[in-house]
Amino acid sequence: MRGFSLSRGKGRTRIELSAQYLGNDLIVYIYNENAHLGAVAVGEYNHEEGRASSSVITRSGHRDDEIAKRQAHLIARHTKKPVCVIAGIHLDNITRPEIEEILGQADGLVTELLNELGKSSEQS
Repeated sequence: MRGFSLSRGKGRTRIELSAQYLGNDLIVYIYNENAHLGAVAVGEYNHEEGRASSSVITRSGHRDDEIAKRQAHLIARHTKKPVCVIAGIHLDNITRPEIEEILGQADGLVTELLNELGKSSEQS
């Protein structure tokens, strides 16, 4: 299986992204040092309609759904393939600025991933 590992940030707001193919589909994990199953989202691209959609399941008491759903939609839209994003980021006493930083880092990691995927498909 082909895979990718990326990270961004430092200290409390450092997050990581790991991705691997399952056949032609992609599984992406976004997490921090307190990794867990917080939310799982599936992104799908509808070739007939030319649009992506995503849906999410969130564990009770967790708030990882925004990252999982947003990134699943973005990846499916760009790759035009099915994707599963599993997000699990936990910080005790997280602040609003830390939340915003982590959301931005997740966007940046997925942009990096999409660039890597583009490079690897050009080499295939």
